[in-house]
Amino acid sequence: MKETGVKSNAVGLETLGILEAKEVLWNLPPAALVEEAIKNAEGYLTDTGALMCDTGKFTGRSPKDRFIVKDERTADTVWWGDINIGFDPEKFDLLQKKMVDFLKDRKLYVRDAYAGAHPDYRLNLRIVNTQAWQNLFCHNMFLRLTPEELASHVPDFTIICVPEFLADPEVDGTRQSNFAIINFTLNTILIGGTGYAGEIKKGIFSVLNYMLPQEKNTLSMHCSANVGQDGDTAIFFGLSGTGKTTLSADPNRGLIGDDEHGWTDDSVFNFEGGCYAKVIDLTQEKEPQIWDAITFPAIVENTRFVPGTRTVDYTNKSVTENTRTAYPIDHIANAVEPSRAGIPQNIFFLTADAFGVLPPVSKLNTSQAMYHFISGYTAKVAGTEVGITEPQTTFSACFGAAFLPLHPTRYAEMLGRKMQESNVNVWLINTGWTGGPYGIGHRMKLSYTRAMITAALQGDLEQVAYTMHPIFQVAIPDSCPNVPADILNPRNTWADKDAYDAKALELAASFIKNFSKYADYASEEILAGAPHAAAIA
Repeated sequence: MKETGVKSNAVGLETLGILEAKEVLWNLPPAALVEEAIKNAEGYLTDTGALMCDTGKFTGRSPKDRFIVKDERTADTVWWGDINIGFDPEKFDLLQKKMVDFLKDRKLYVRDAYAGAHPDYRLNLRIVNTQAWQNLFCHNMFLRLTPEELASHVPDFTIICVPEFLADPEVDGTRQSNFAIINFTLNTILIGGTGYAGEIKKGIFSVLNYMLPQEKNTLSMHCSANVGQDGDTAIFFGLSGTGKTTLSADPNRGLIGDDEHGWTDDSVFNFEGGCYAKVIDLTQEKEPQIWDAITFPAIVENTRFVPGTRTVDYTNKSVTENTRTAYPIDHIANAVEPSRAGIPQNIFFLTADAFGVLPPVSKLNTSQAMYHFISGYTAKVAGTEVGITEPQTTFSACFGAAFLPLHPTRYAEMLGRKMQESNVNVWLINTGWTGGPYGIGHRMKLSYTRAMITAALQGDLEQVAYTMHPIFQVAIPDSCPNVPADILNPRNTWADKDAYDAKALELAASFIKNFSKYADYASEEILAGAPHAAAIA
């Protein structure tokens, strides 16, 4: 087996049973990986120096094909169900052997890296790829080792990612030919049958979501985070379309990270070393930081060129609307190094409420924060997904249900404890509609939303008077600098007040219905954060 590149002196691939690969290329630098990708016909170089690649049949994650091995370690700890689907340990062993056999006489790209920008919470990684561009993705997205660290690197978790390997569902126990399977006892993730690199990233996120709360008393979070010049940390939770990336990207604040973080007793730290951003309809005017970041060795996925050029056409949706870019975090000019800061002073839950019910800014108490955290609410509007013709409520526990191995109440209770210990402010920010629902009202101006967040960060909302929302019971500020007072209470923006009340009751009922599946596990403190029950009756 021919091996080249810079490898660890501590442990090789023999522990995985990989002994007969044609060639193993260890920890190649980005330029060499780009050369390999182009030589292998995996992608094209764009005019900014980024590498354009296609992910094949799958242009997004496949949640129904993500499994966790159910064994003595996980049987009583994992939140089993539609999100965490059990997989037989013996089937895993047989499938891994088949994958290793499949790798005989193939060229492999191996990347050593780590997750967790805090030395006490890092997870050492090894990723084995058959495609050079995916190995470059891992270089961009995970934290990069120094030469000294690389020499003694021993992986805590290993990922074997082979898009060309197709499972036989009847024999291997998978649902179909593609799969992503986490084994917490063997510290291994197997990914096959899919070229979507996001499966690698989110696989490790799921691992940290399992290990950190249980083993390190650390809250793992699907959020972005930034820090002010005075060291004040802010966290932004929000589902797709709520403005999480846009609102956390503030030229006056340092970027800690855009997607995955841990909250320890004394800090917030980024899990990753890069950013994985959507680029559909990207423009330099709307997202200048992301636009400027897409240079070598960034990757753009499933995009297309302007005909006759090597310029990316970000409006092209012919492959998917889920076009993305992956780039090292230091491509963002104001990224902090290392990617961590102190405990947060402010937390923002972002929602794009298409029903025009929720206030544009409101303050939550501890119970409400835990309740809304578990709810993870936003609304999808027409055009966001095929088949959606009118607004639809969307709930995702902890703003990332697909990546939570533990029950959502575990994370919510930890959030509540940390809120009380650190006296953090929690704000609900509606970036959605005002003056009526989608189709009648209009989207909240971004400038107003930014002004509300700035006011919260600067403490300008500490001394103002508040009005309690009669149904959701959240505290609405009566005034906010640089924001018209008449838009702060959403009921006042509706011409038909009775219609607002009816829509508010309807949305509150949706919250309560969604929460019913968690209610048996929720504490009284969490349940106290629900919309006012008397208003629903």
